[in-house]
Amino acid sequence: MAGIRYLEMALRADKRGAIRKPDGYGKRTGQCGDTIEFFLTVRNDRIQSVSFDADGCMNTLACANTVIQLAEGRPIEEAWEITPEDIINYLETLPSAEHHCADLAIGAFYLALTNYQELKRTPWKKLYH
Repeated sequence: MAGIRYLEMALRADKRGAIRKPDGYGKRTGQCGDTIEFFLTVRNDRIQSVSFDADGCMNTLACANTVIQLAEGRPIEEAWEITPEDIINYLETLPSAEHHCADLAIGAFYLALTNYQELKRTPWKKLYH
């Protein structure tokens, strides 16, 4: 049954929503106008949970949920290894014209990872987010 994984990720809503005072935050808007925000909770340099908010199409939602599926529970250093190709492969049926949604999602996720690392070095900045 092709497309089941794609539909599951596109329609999943349990990880949607902003969190206050995340350990890492990243936001990116693509050329298509879609926007994704990721919120990380990290414990002992391992991603405990990820949530997101998005203003975008079903393909963008599928890619955002896939990032979460691939990232939760992983150490930070391994999370950096997740690529747009990993998202595309996981979804199996993301239309090739929509592969930019995977780039958008991973870009926003990398920004959240970068923010986490910055806040880890200067924890006082978290008070001002």
